[in-house]
Amino acid sequence: MPRFVDSHCHLAMEEFAPDLPEVLARAAGAEVERILVVGSDEEGSADALELVRSKGDGRLFAAVGIHPHESSSALSGIPGSVKRMARSPEVTAVGETGLDFFYDHSPRDVQVRVFSEHVALAREVKKPLVVHVRDAYPEALEVLKRERADECGGVIHCFSGNLEEAAAAIDLGFFISFAGPLTFPRNAALRETAAALPLERLLCETDAPYLSPQPRRGRRNEPSHVTFVYRALADARGISLEECSRVLWSNASRLFRWGAE
Repeated sequence: MPRFVDSHCHLAMEEFAPDLPEVLARAAGAEVERILVVGSDEEGSADALELVRSKGDGRLFAAVGIHPHESSSALSGIPGSVKRMARSPEVTAVGETGLDFFYDHSPRDVQVRVFSEHVALAREVKKPLVVHVRDAYPEALEVLKRERADECGGVIHCFSGNLEEAAAAIDLGFFISFAGPLTFPRNAALRETAAALPLERLLCETDAPYLSPQPRRGRRNEPSHVTFVYRALADARGISLEECSRVLWSNASRLFRWGAE
């Protein structure tokens, strides 16, 4: 039986408050056996960690950090609480961090500085980065190179770039994660990129509650829907769903140091 990982979602957000037990039950029913719950700011990171701790069933893990949209909230540096949380055993990655020059919700120079601080934190606690990039791949890759992010590694989540940008991230020791947009009919170029990259460096995610895959578009996304992304990746590469899930399970276990079982 295939078993799946949702390598990036936001289960601690209020969108899941009314029916979280049912959401988790549907994930289990779809064989989604490991889920990374990601924080986007100080409060959201604390909520993600608390959710993981409250479940304590070995299926949920946390990532803590400051999203580039929220970089202006860290003008004095990454909050001490986030740095302390990053050392918790339930936290297996630092982020979501990165650069977003599409929305520019925070000044670009502030985004770059806060992103750089996250790389330093990840290197310090020896955990991988979860990186958000939109319309800023050259700049983000430059930060990762300059700050020696190859020492901690990580994943470019919800990848939307081209083959050259993906290859550059992989050269830095990063994984590439695909989300619901991989299933959209208009994204043939993204599927071509996914087919050309080494399978051993790929992951799949939902980014729930956002970016529902094609069969569920217009509705709230959730971890059980990650299977649609896996199937789109398997189809793009001409391999079985079983092979795809097996390799990506190993990839996630290696990156987040979850162990193979």
